[in-house]
Amino acid sequence: MGMRSTASDALRRWADSSDQEARDLRKEHGVAGATPIGQAPDRETVKLRGTVRTLTLMPRGGVPSLEAELDDGTGVVVLVWLGRRRIAGIQVGRAMSVQGRIGLHDHRRVLYNPRYELMP
Repeated sequence: MGMRSTASDALRRWADSSDQEARDLRKEHGVAGATPIGQAPDRETVKLRGTVRTLTLMPRGGVPSLEAELDDGTGVVVLVWLGRRRIAGIQVGRAMSVQGRIGLHDHRRVLYNPRYELMP
């Protein structure tokens, strides 16, 4: 009798791989001097480190803005550079360190125009 894959099996495998990815990110970015994104306080200057998950060009009030989701396995923060269409070196999968103040916008945690350093 052959095993039959079900939607719940596929979902469980996806969840297991997502958990492994989060563990890998926590291990890679859990370095001294960087606050875990999931524990970073709002409205205070923080230094975060993570991997860019998405990169999107979004208009804000008629001005272009580059948005990137930074993930470290503990949480995600949206980085927004106003007036920028692209920034050399910032791409999906790139590790980076950022510094700034986290605010809330449309129920998302956002860092506007953060200082950043690209990691090797």
